[in-house]
Amino acid sequence: MSSEWRSYRLDEAGRIVTGKTPKGNVAKYVGRDVPFVTPPDFDGSKWIDETARRISKSGALSVKNSIVPAGSVLVTCIGSDMGKAALTRSSCVTNQQINAVVVDEDRFCPEFLYYNLSLRKDEIRGLAGGSAQPILNKSAFGQVRFNCPPLLQQKAIAAAVGPLDNRITLLRETNATLEAIAQALFKSWFVDFDPVRAKAEGRQPESMDATTAALFPDSFEESELGLVPEGWMSRPIYDMATYINGAAYKAFEPNAERRGLPIIKIAELKAGVSAQTAFSDVAMPTKYLIETGDILFSWSGNPDTSIDTFVWQHAPALLNQHIFRVLPHETCERSFVLQMLRNLKPVFAELARNKQTTGLGHVTVADMKRLQVVYPPMSVIEQFNILAVPIHQMIFGNEQQAQTLTQLRDTLLPRLISGQLRLPEAEKIIEGVLA
Repeated sequence: MSSEWRSYRLDEAGRIVTGKTPKGNVAKYVGRDVPFVTPPDFDGSKWIDETARRISKSGALSVKNSIVPAGSVLVTCIGSDMGKAALTRSSCVTNQQINAVVVDEDRFCPEFLYYNLSLRKDEIRGLAGGSAQPILNKSAFGQVRFNCPPLLQQKAIAAAVGPLDNRITLLRETNATLEAIAQALFKSWFVDFDPVRAKAEGRQPESMDATTAALFPDSFEESELGLVPEGWMSRPIYDMATYINGAAYKAFEPNAERRGLPIIKIAELKAGVSAQTAFSDVAMPTKYLIETGDILFSWSGNPDTSIDTFVWQHAPALLNQHIFRVLPHETCERSFVLQMLRNLKPVFAELARNKQTTGLGHVTVADMKRLQVVYPPMSVIEQFNILAVPIHQMIFGNEQQAQTLTQLRDTLLPRLISGQLRLPEAEKIIEGVLA
């Protein structure tokens, strides 16, 4: 490391702020004026542009000491998601699960500090106190040390790595658009029944050729689900695939030496394999082996953040309990089953919330056997598959590319921010990858 590099505490880099939630029973605090950042808003992106929750200006002023300006570095500081870092694009309020550094930009580059902290999730977790619910308080957070060069070099390092983040963000934004397209098509055909309604009214279904339109009936009939297209069935969601629950964690005899395959819990579904991931070299039945591209449904945890459907993007791994491996009965049903599960996410969340204890809820096999959904003729499913599969393949390919770029970034960054890798060398590598 160059002699120009120095060690600092975070509280020397700027003002440390711990968030606070405005009182929930005050009507004037409800609004859309100010972003209210909570841990679910940390999605792996460098910048937090949008938040799930917003509050009024009065709500923000009620916790004015927790308002942080644009460009602040935010780090989650409680629980299993501790150590996630992000930059805020606009002035915002955070809740008490987040510590912020309001950076002194005359001396430090916020993006450089973000990159430094984003690589230190495990270290930050290790500094936390508490056993049931680990927490890194404001004081301990401010004592975290980091090394950095003079301001101009900080900015140059951030500028070199920035294009990788921009490409990763673009790929994931593209995927969000593609997901929305796939879900809109599914909803139009199998929830709103738009082609059937159009034909019942004597109209040609929009954006659909005559061959596809002929697959849909022109009338509805009563069913236990209400009005459904004539001739279509209702079927329990549980009957639409084989659901394999993961094995108990202890059965894998996890090892600290990272031998064998990673054991996939809900944390890995969200963030991939990390330093926190346990491994196992125990010979397990093949049904517990996750293959690249498998559909996985997490049925236990926080109803708002953990109950969800994923496509496994990584190498083969082992399936832990609380997650179903979902195997559609026919290959041509995969896209239909995937989109059905995603469409039912709010329903699953409510089922889990009704059984919630100590912040956790779950969706049972009995729930899935009771949950009836509309099941169209195979000809309609096959046609949906023809349209949806290319979209899902593009999503998968984009995510694979994003992972490759993320791995490159995370390989270069530790060497850059420690001064071990010269900036021109890093720039040459990055330019070659993005060319």
